[in-house]
Amino acid sequence: MKARLPILVKITIAILFLLPLGSVRAGEEPATGFVGDYLMQLDAVQKQILSLENAMPQEKFTWRPSEGVRSVSEVYLHIAFANYLLTKFAGYDPPADVASQVDLNYLSKWDASTTDKTAIAERVTKSFDHLRSTVAKISDTDLESKVEFFGQMLTKRNMMLTALSHLHEHLGQSIAYARMNGVVPPWSAGEQQQGGN
Repeated sequence: MKARLPILVKITIAILFLLPLGSVRAGEEPATGFVGDYLMQLDAVQKQILSLENAMPQEKFTWRPSEGVRSVSEVYLHIAFANYLLTKFAGYDPPADVASQVDLNYLSKWDASTTDKTAIAERVTKSFDHLRSTVAKISDTDLESKVEFFGQMLTKRNMMLTALSHLHEHLGQSIAYARMNGVVPPWSAGEQQQGGN
């Protein structure tokens, strides 16, 4: 009979996996306060999204659960698009090479622009780099300033939290897609081998 790990040990292992390693570059002071906490959470969700994208076989990137629902590739491209769009709503311009495409009118073209997993991973990584560098330069005072978001006035802090929430929403969707295609999320593969979920 296999010994099962107590739930507290499983949670501790999961937290250790999620903690970013080396997210502060040499010579840089680690961010503190809201920005520091945010960047730690951002590193964790990026690690999961990219490891899951990498685990999905290329032939599954056109798979979708039903007609009219985003495919695997479209979900990952949508994540990249939103990282640019939500920071744009907060008043921070996307990089010049994608700026003209970061518009809601371009969303469907962006989502369908490629199914190549290597190209998608590059786009997702670049969008995370943009989100990270944007958040890193926001001052505490700037976090309190207001921006308009679909008719509502929100603080920039709220906009950045919206971006993080959006990432977790689509991470959950990607986990479901992976499981439906027989792909075990890399961070839970060890636990599953030991008889966990």
